[in-house]
Amino acid sequence: MSPMSLSEPYEIDRLFRALGAPNAQAGQDPRPEATRILANAAIAGRISDADRAYMTQFVAARTGISQADAQKRVDEVLASMTDAEVKAGAAADAARKGAAELSIYLALSLLVGAFIASVSAALGGRLRDQHP
Repeated sequence: MSPMSLSEPYEIDRLFRALGAPNAQAGQDPRPEATRILANAAIAGRISDADRAYMTQFVAARTGISQADAQKRVDEVLASMTDAEVKAGAAADAARKGAAELSIYLALSLLVGAFIASVSAALGGRLRDQHP
């Protein structure tokens, strides 16, 4: 049996979703399912309309706010996720560029060190030959 992939719990959640509005009184913590929906959206690069509607209904039922306010909350969370992805990408690019510069400086310093070592060896050899 192969290990579970990241999308399997999400697919299992989709399998057992109730039709219509989610049941806010089910007594279960909605965060794990919402986390899996958001994780799947992050992996896929977008959230499906069905997942967006489900999350909006779930937030509205769980918090008692209007559908419009719930939609606004869901959109804000998705926007903050997108912003975080952009910032993480920018940080990764900066780290990549820094690592590339560091590797160039390291290679140059090794080259200079090798040159100095060879010149020092030649001078030392000449000095040894002159003073037996």
